[in-house]
Amino acid sequence: MTRRKQILIVDDDQEIREMLEITLEEEGYDVLSASDGEAALALLERNRPNLILLDMRMPVMDGWGFARAYASCPGPRAPILVMTAAVDAGTWAREVGACASVAKPFDLNRLLDSIAAHAGCPPGPSPASA
Repeated sequence: MTRRKQILIVDDDQEIREMLEITLEEEGYDVLSASDGEAALALLERNRPNLILLDMRMPVMDGWGFARAYASCPGPRAPILVMTAAVDAGTWAREVGACASVAKPFDLNRLLDSIAAHAGCPPGPSPASA
């Protein structure tokens, strides 16, 4: 039996997290979610997702802080897909070593296509060493 792909959603917007949780579970993914980078790092102590959906602007620990901390974690790291309302989403994605970015508000089908394309990627090196 093959293990279902696991996605970690890191976004401070509860409605977005809930909508993505429902949608991704219906698509056959296991889903974890956190409202900020600090909570996401705590989840990563016990879980190894296949992909991380990361908002950049969040309280407590933003996307940049999360990406720096995650880069220093031991072991393989999941690809990061940045989701942000900023016009420079692509630039921010490159700054944190993300595999892709999707601008908010996002087209759900486009997001699902991007998730499918990147969730199967093997874990890569940290952004700091890439």
